[in-house]
Amino acid sequence: MTEYALATILRDGKAMAAVRAGGRLWPLAECSRRLGTRRLPNDLARIFVGWERHRGAVEAVAASCAAADLDGGLAIDAAAAHFLAPLRYPRKVVAIGANYADHMAAVMGVLTEMGYRAPESPMPRPLFFLKPATTAIVGPGPTIRIPPGCRQLDWEIELAAIIGRQVTDAPVDEAIAAVAGYTVSLDMSARDRQLVPGTLFGFDFFGGKAHDTGCPMGPVVVPAASVTDPQDLRMRLSVNGTIRQDASTAGMINSVAETISQASRIMTLEPGDVVLTGTPAGTGVESGTFLAPGDTISATIDGIGTLDLSVRAD
Repeated sequence: MTEYALATILRDGKAMAAVRAGGRLWPLAECSRRLGTRRLPNDLARIFVGWERHRGAVEAVAASCAAADLDGGLAIDAAAAHFLAPLRYPRKVVAIGANYADHMAAVMGVLTEMGYRAPESPMPRPLFFLKPATTAIVGPGPTIRIPPGCRQLDWEIELAAIIGRQVTDAPVDEAIAAVAGYTVSLDMSARDRQLVPGTLFGFDFFGGKAHDTGCPMGPVVVPAASVTDPQDLRMRLSVNGTIRQDASTAGMINSVAETISQASRIMTLEPGDVVLTGTPAGTGVESGTFLAPGDTISATIDGIGTLDLSVRAD
């Protein structure tokens, strides 16, 4: 299969779906028209909503672009492109919490110091929450805003799975087949809004996780067929050039397949949905270090890509 990735870029003031193949970017909709394949939408969210219909045309376009069978004038210099979040408006973003043992142990240590009492038995199923797709998702660049009044904005690198077929109550051995592709994401967390010891629940996931710009994503989506093993990917995140997180997806408590299976028992996952699969140790809450205006973040997942971000000063 041709190696390719999908992206959304800004061109002439408009968002445009693109395929990266042969070292360059190509306009996906225009290339499909020139090739006479199934006409592809100029929107990656719509492409993933119809992934089982569009996949063949996407792969045909990628193969032709990689082989330079199309007019080279259509190609776009990837180095000069303005990348946006690849899926700007997915149907929903489902996230799992406490999915790496090292992160969970470290955070529990912090909570214990704050007076939180650990549960006597584990939860019967993973902890899930939602992020608002239209206001939380942003792409690369100076796109992160600190929520008003927040003094403890934290980072969490996560492998994000893009769903390509509907799944409801899926068995684990079938769940992974629902993944159309993977991208790099961050679950930005306002810790001083999320951790509220002494209150009825002790946590406020809505206040801590749902804020604007709280789900950076990108810069590209790599098709699932190009990822040999999603449980064997190295993840690294640096803040201002200092490595803060360096781990492998092998450290997940619930694998990608198990996460999708468990989530599908609660709600139907639809094509175009995004599932965030948790973060390893090394977040700011563990060391008491948080983000400030002007800080830079670089998040890399091997085989997927690097997402470069900064915290806005406004």
